[in-house]
Amino acid sequence: MHLNMRLDTVGAYPFDRLRSLLGDVLPPSGIEPIPLSLGEPKHAPPSFLAEVIARESAAWSKYPPMRGSGDARRAIAAWLTRRYSLPKEMVEPETMVIPVSGTREALFMIALAAVPEIKNGKKPVVLMPNPFYQVYMGAATIAGAEPVLVPAGKEDGFLPDFSTLPLEILSRTALAYYCSPANPQGAIASIETMKKLVCLAREHDFLLVSDECYSELYYGSPPAGAAEACAELDGSFQNVAIMNSLSKRSNAPGLRSGFVAGDPELIRKFARLRDYGGAAPPLPLSAGASALWADEEHVIINRRLYAEKYKIAAEILSGKYGYYTPDGGFYLWLNVGDGEKAALRLWRDAGVRVIPGEYLAREIEGSHPGAGYIRLALVHDKDKTAEALTRLVSVL
Repeated sequence: MHLNMRLDTVGAYPFDRLRSLLGDVLPPSGIEPIPLSLGEPKHAPPSFLAEVIARESAAWSKYPPMRGSGDARRAIAAWLTRRYSLPKEMVEPETMVIPVSGTREALFMIALAAVPEIKNGKKPVVLMPNPFYQVYMGAATIAGAEPVLVPAGKEDGFLPDFSTLPLEILSRTALAYYCSPANPQGAIASIETMKKLVCLAREHDFLLVSDECYSELYYGSPPAGAAEACAELDGSFQNVAIMNSLSKRSNAPGLRSGFVAGDPELIRKFARLRDYGGAAPPLPLSAGASALWADEEHVIINRRLYAEKYKIAAEILSGKYGYYTPDGGFYLWLNVGDGEKAALRLWRDAGVRVIPGEYLAREIEGSHPGAGYIRLALVHDKDKTAEALTRLVSVL
């Protein structure tokens, strides 16, 4: 069969590579395996979530509207307005918000809506940080763009600077993915950085996709967002799409609920694309999502739990593997010298499953910002987290 050859150029997904690395290796008998490789929150979601979904069970018999329920769009617009102190009615629910079945789907599909066949007579470019969420690479490649990875290593403050790219690249850029707080390093961009990004997108006429799914996991001041930057500039979402999710904020990864908000023209075209290939959130789940966006108490509790685990991590890991407490997110990004060797040893000798940093980045011109690192997700309770990190130090 003649299949899409672009799938071959993307390469294996990081967790497939991890399964291949570990192969048939088993953890030691008699100890409980502790998986830290996947960013899957284990804190309990608020109890009202199940209650709301059950109360709306009659709606399981209805196809949900592709643009999402009106209640969900209004709840999302209201949350954005509160969270970033936006002017009233800056976010118009009917034309500027689409609930989606998780931002993973939306991050991928947005490239299919935003990347043209050519830009300025040449092959279009999609920018992304390096390391990066692997969906960015898949989306860029399948959309027919040239992925351009911009360093986000320690020397770069763990954030990419797209403004340093040559004009030849920027003139071809159709879309740029930017993640703050960053995955996996936890760095947070300032409001000035966010405003410069928006201005750069407008100057070179590309879509800035601000991936903000870790925005509510912070341990100092609340992170700035693209919506806040737009408000301080001119109140317009021109050239900007914002994505966020309830997976991390509300410990509801199985709800598969997020949103895209931003430029009305982009939202219109994205909605048309989803008419053909999208999956609208079911109405009972949309009701649950609306309730979660309207409540902040559970988010404050969630943030406190992660902060407590970072205190445990600092006690166990301080002075080792380049440990630092990140500004946001729930990951540890540890420099262990050889990520693959460490991941294999930790699973075989300690039953701790982590992912090598090199699986989350690419080597560019002899430099690999993920080489030597491992990523750990602090998603378990405090006791299990302490146990996993103690095992890690003992083995490595």
